[in-house]
Amino acid sequence: MLMNPDLFLILLIIVGVIGRSPIISTAASLLLILKLTHLERYFPTVERRGLELGLLFLTIAVLVPFATGRVSTKELASMFTSLPGILAIVGGMLATYMNGKGLDLLKMDPQLIIGLVIGSIVGIVMLRGIPVGPLMAAGITAFLLKLFTWIWPK
Repeated sequence: MLMNPDLFLILLIIVGVIGRSPIISTAASLLLILKLTHLERYFPTVERRGLELGLLFLTIAVLVPFATGRVSTKELASMFTSLPGILAIVGGMLATYMNGKGLDLLKMDPQLIIGLVIGSIVGIVMLRGIPVGPLMAAGITAFLLKLFTWIWPK
């Protein structure tokens, strides 16, 4: 049985408001506005380029301290000479690797996004988490799938 897309978007808006996730509410609202104004022809473009655009703005936000000069040479050097700095570099490497695996997983099995959104909402509401996006959740899912298939092969 197919769910009415408009109803699903409204449900996501409500869940986002209840779950205190303005990103989910805003995203669902924008999609609903596009749909109700008969601009669905842009959905393929949003689907194809939206992730890239979102990552672009996220990267810009993270790089602002470098652009404003708030990061000193001493702070930059400590990233390569202190344990927390080295671990931050390794953590960043692992996170980007897992994000890549998550992107691959979502390309192969796009309906998993439903579970990722539900899991994110539950994590926000019950665990007081902060949603950082579907890629990390998909990366963790890809890792868990690999782990489960390694432990319990078919």
